Amino acid sequence: MKKFFLILVLIAGYLGWTEYGGLPLPGVDSPPAGDAIAQAYAARRSNVQVQAEGRVTRVLSDDTEGSRHQRFIVRLDSGQTVLIAHNIDLAPRVAGLREQDRVAFYGEYEWNAKGGVVHWTHRDPARRHPAGWIEYQGRRYD
Repeated sequence: MKKFFLILVLIAGYLGWTEYGGLPLPGVDSPPAGDAIAQAYAARRSNVQVQAEGRVTRVLSDDTEGSRHQRFIVRLDSGQTVLIAHNIDLAPRVAGLREQDRVAFYGEYEWNAKGGVVHWTHRDPARRHPAGWIEYQGRRYD
């Protein structure tokens, strides 16, 4: 009976330690890059801060209505695609971007039926929104 109790205490201690900063629990890994986007897409959630990377599948013309945005589509490692809308009135244009190039980004995800849009990939001049960025060929555009 004492052995059973000791084993039970050891298991409870291990689970408590892993839950609060020790080793990760078996089978409970950090989600790979892009999973936050997949989860937001599946739940039809917007206003979600995300960080991911993938390959550019298409470079689109700039959106010039209102604030100007450089637009391109990225296929994430998960296979999902998202439109990146990078405000070039507040941040530098991602120079030389081409299809098949790899990019990383941090910004705000907005749901739509086509996979979603990531915007706020720049600093907020009013400092009320988390600063976003795009990384391309070793340079950060923010």
